Amino acid sequence: MSTQNVVKSTADGIAAAARKAQGKGLPPVHLWNPPFCGDLDMRIARDGTWFYMGTPIGRFELVKLFSSILRKDDDNYFLVTPVEKVGITVDDAPFIATDFTVTGQDDGQALSFQTHVGDQVAAGPDNPIRVVIDPETGEPAPYILVRANLEALIDRKTFYRLVDLGFDQNGWFGVQSNGAFFPIIETSKL
Repeated sequence: MSTQNVVKSTADGIAAAARKAQGKGLPPVHLWNPPFCGDLDMRIARDGTWFYMGTPIGRFELVKLFSSILRKDDDNYFLVTPVEKVGITVDDAPFIATDFTVTGQDDGQALSFQTHVGDQVAAGPDNPIRVVIDPETGEPAPYILVRANLEALIDRKTFYRLVDLGFDQNGWFGVQSNGAFFPIIETSKL
């Protein structure tokens, strides 16, 4: 059996195991501790596109299925089923936040984000927003924690809308959601 066929069998096996493990909600990947079976030629690009063996995965349902069994341990990403764990490459963040809704106002404001794979997450103390400023370009890279060490990069249009809601608090320009303030940039640097 060729290496390509072994990898294909592993990808097919992981997809089958993920389908079997799905019930209501996300599979409990944090509870599974299967043996590490090696790295899979799968990559998530910075724009959220999933690639398998260099080719984009065009079926949304398959991407969504794989995203449901994604886990990050330390700085490494894995697809995890009850019987196997394979490493994959993630260029930046595994998800992209493509939109958000606002409910309430002032201290009662809540920001609920949607990812490109259909996850919904409300920013707050358990799901913080953070912004990393590139020291060379000065460009912001905003993220929101989606679940258990997995973040979504907030896309540019969504970030611009988010900034429109910003205000100054104690020398920082930021936004508020579910009772938490999330700094974006020091007010003096605006």
